[in-house]
Amino acid sequence: MVHPWHDVTPGIEGLPLPRQFRSIIEIPKGSSNKYELDKTTGMLRLDRVLSSAVYYPASYGFVPQTLAEDNDPLDVLVFCTEKIPPLCVCQSRAIGVMTMIDDGEPDHKIIAVLCDDPEYADFHTAADFSNHTFKMLKRFFEDYKMLEGKDVEVDEIMPAEVADSIIEDSLARYSMKRRMGGITGLL
Repeated sequence: MVHPWHDVTPGIEGLPLPRQFRSIIEIPKGSSNKYELDKTTGMLRLDRVLSSAVYYPASYGFVPQTLAEDNDPLDVLVFCTEKIPPLCVCQSRAIGVMTMIDDGEPDHKIIAVLCDDPEYADFHTAADFSNHTFKMLKRFFEDYKMLEGKDVEVDEIMPAEVADSIIEDSLARYSMKRRMGGITGLL
C-alpha cells in the first residue's frame, strides 16, 4: 500500500522545487470536518468536527516527505476554483506562508494555488490575493482555535521566498530524521 506521506515524491518533474510541489489534500474547502492523516497507516481519520459554523476556506493538506517543527508533515492550504477531494495529489505553487503560534509553538501554513487552475494561473505572490482573502484565513484559524478553548496568534502572510525556505527546511528535516529511523509509519 502506498503511504501518502512517505511514498509520494514532493517534486514535480521539470518544475522548480520548492516553489512548485506536490501536495496531498486531507480536507476539501467548505468542510467542517477535520480529517487528518494517520501517520502509521496512511489512512485518513476524522479527527473532529469543527465546533461552530466555521469551514475550511481552501483545501487543506500537506507536502509529502516533509517534517514541520511540530513533527507533522508541513501544512498547506491550496486555493482552487473547485473542491479537491481528500487524498488527491495536486500540483501546487507556493505564493506565501502564514505562521500561527499555537500553544507557544510555530505552526506554518504554506499558502498555495493549484498549478493547473486557470483562475489562479497568474497568482505567483501573496500580493496577487486580495487583503480580504488573508483576513478570512486569519479569522478562520483564530475562530476555530478559540472555539476549542486554545490560544493562537496568527501572523501576517509572508512572501513566497519565506515559504520556499520553510519547505526546504521541512524537506531536509524529514530526510535527516528518516535516515536516522525516526519517522512514524515507516516499515
